[in-house]
Amino acid sequence: MTTIIAFVIMFGLLVFIHEFGHLIFAKRAGMLAREFAIGFGPKVFAFTKNETVYTIRLLPIGGYVRVAGEDPEIIELKAGQHIGLEFNQDGKVNKIIVNHKSKHPNARVIEVEHADLDHELLIEGYEPDEEDEKLSFQVDRKAFFVMDEEETQIAPFDRQFASKSTGKRAMQLFAGPMMNFLLAIVIFFIVGIVQGVPVDEAEIAGVVSGSPAEEAGFQVGDEVVRIDGTSIATWEEFTEIVQEHPEEELTMTVKRHDSTEMLTITPAKIESQGITIGQAGVQQASEKSFFGTFQYGFERTYETTTLILTNLFKLITGQYSLEVLSGPVGIYDATDQVVQSGFMTFLMWTAILSVNLGIVNLVPLPALDGGRLLFVGIEAVRGKPIDPQKEGIVHFIGFALLMLLMIVVTWNDIQRLFL
Repeated sequence: MTTIIAFVIMFGLLVFIHEFGHLIFAKRAGMLAREFAIGFGPKVFAFTKNETVYTIRLLPIGGYVRVAGEDPEIIELKAGQHIGLEFNQDGKVNKIIVNHKSKHPNARVIEVEHADLDHELLIEGYEPDEEDEKLSFQVDRKAFFVMDEEETQIAPFDRQFASKSTGKRAMQLFAGPMMNFLLAIVIFFIVGIVQGVPVDEAEIAGVVSGSPAEEAGFQVGDEVVRIDGTSIATWEEFTEIVQEHPEEELTMTVKRHDSTEMLTITPAKIESQGITIGQAGVQQASEKSFFGTFQYGFERTYETTTLILTNLFKLITGQYSLEVLSGPVGIYDATDQVVQSGFMTFLMWTAILSVNLGIVNLVPLPALDGGRLLFVGIEAVRGKPIDPQKEGIVHFIGFALLMLLMIVVTWNDIQRLFL
């Protein structure tokens, strides 16, 4: 139960922060954000505030912000269509009843001849059976369509995504990943305040019970200065050598108080998602430093970003297989192990996943933020937008392929659970 709660909180936080970035910059740009959703599929919970419907949906596989101008389901009024109109105190149309007009006895029914809800905000037509007098109605900028008794606010062109400059659109798309990087910085900052900033030297703050380090005789306070004749100056150098030599004997020179000790250790072999590394079973020493904490937040985010980009490059170039990828099932399994290591480890794991989410969304693939940013960039170079229908088809195909990849990755995760 603890793992389930931790996973839900972590997943909700990562998705919320990402989509919140999209939402805030959409509103700052004057776009109409129709929906802010956590999850996909059927609605579980919903409420409306400041033009936006906030929903929690059944399937916990992501989230989205639905911006006006990207809605294939928005109703289009056509000539000959019978609709009902309701008016506000200014005499402007504030509700357009598309169907079930009998449920709105006060609505004025007309037959549409012409409608422009993007620029002119005008509906022209005739009352049924009275085509001798053409009627014209001004539409309120915040009028609603009413379809199947559900209201959807109209969006004049200046409230739509496509009406904004390439810079504002690019910022709205980039804001989601940006918020994930900022979240990681904040989490690493909190970790630094609570448990201190790791020292640069390969100094040991803890030895895991039953680990190779304990068997080799390592103690708290030891500082590794040499491994198999190679000088060690930083913790990164120490961990890199250990990870590269699983089940291989290493001779380490450590400083202990005022003396020097020679210890022999054989790192344990650890396999994670198709990658084999060595593990000694020690914890890095840290120190309290308020100003160093700021630097630590940025440095850890940068290091995590670099590591993920390196692994992503290896995946693209075929050095890694799809086995290294994990979906929700694999992340849940890893979270279960992380939770058992303590709250601070869980926070670190959340920060790493936040960076990972930010990077993955910036990959220039259709349906991802990076893919949409690519189209905005192409438009900026060409000086004119790409046909929205063609772009929509590309994103639809990309989304379908991503869902297929998600199925494959999830299947691999499930298989790993039973190996």
